[in-house]
Amino acid sequence: MTAENGESSDTMRERAAGDTRLLWLLLDANRWLVTALLSAVLFCSILAVGHLHPKPPRTVLTSGDPVETMFQALITGTITGVTLVLTLSQLVLSQELGAVGDQRDRMDGAMQFRADVADAVDTPVSPAEPSAFLRSLVRGTAERAETVQSAVDETTIDEDLTALLSTYLDDVTDNADEVTDQLEGGTFGEFDVIKAALNYNYSWKLYVGRRIREAYADELSDELDDSLAELVETLELFGPAREHFKTLYFQWELSELSRTLLYVAIPALTVAVISLLFFHPGNVAGATLGVADVLWLLAATTTLAVLPFTILLSYILRIVTITKRTLAIGPFILRETDRSVDVDWE
Repeated sequence: MTAENGESSDTMRERAAGDTRLLWLLLDANRWLVTALLSAVLFCSILAVGHLHPKPPRTVLTSGDPVETMFQALITGTITGVTLVLTLSQLVLSQELGAVGDQRDRMDGAMQFRADVADAVDTPVSPAEPSAFLRSLVRGTAERAETVQSAVDETTIDEDLTALLSTYLDDVTDNADEVTDQLEGGTFGEFDVIKAALNYNYSWKLYVGRRIREAYADELSDELDDSLAELVETLELFGPAREHFKTLYFQWELSELSRTLLYVAIPALTVAVISLLFFHPGNVAGATLGVADVLWLLAATTTLAVLPFTILLSYILRIVTITKRTLAIGPFILRETDRSVDVDWE
């Protein structure tokens, strides 16, 4: 059995395939900024296509009733879409409702898990704030890794195993220190807390820790094996904690999305209804900056009428991206990976 060393890719950005600017847009960017970018693309596309069309805009828009048909569809789509999203959001949030027995079971489970984490991080009571809770748990894995390293220094073992353990433990400690700094001062409801949790690649560390214990069971001393087992047990606690706070974050985002759609739906419907009733392309003449005024007006009203959809898209892009990157819990790696520590079985 040999150890293969390579460059570690612990953070989510390092693990991402493709352009990291797209990852920033999907996850890090403010949702209103993403909405603005999507709206700008729609607005500019309407202007560009209308301006480059071989026929004058007024001629195109007055041939038949394309404007009336479009705004009729937008009104219907907005009402249907907002109603559907609000209904689905309420169904998701309704999971918080239940009989007193169900609520008590949830409470007992939460208290037991908090007690397990408190024992793992050697504290009487685990922190109540999500960012502080995750920070203490991540810091606990670093402390367990330092304990294992101390045991390695005090034990005479094979040089290859020593190098393997040192590389693995350095990876755990470095990643934990980085994530601990990211969680400092984080506020739940903001993406920063979940982003920091995603940057802790616990699944790979859990896999390697368990694999080392199994592969080198005959060569590990009792003290070293016990300390490594404690590290693995602490890493196992991070998975449920991350999934729990991810679920709470999704519920928070859906609540925020529902409220935002309620704020935006009425203005968007108002613009669509007014445009349907009073906007007649044949009555709009003139041009501004070389572009027909009717195109400016059509692009603006259409963009405002579609605003509920662009807001929905901006929120869903983040939610589905997080979901894709956290499909598995525990030592499962759902992507190609090149990690700093591996063990070749013979």
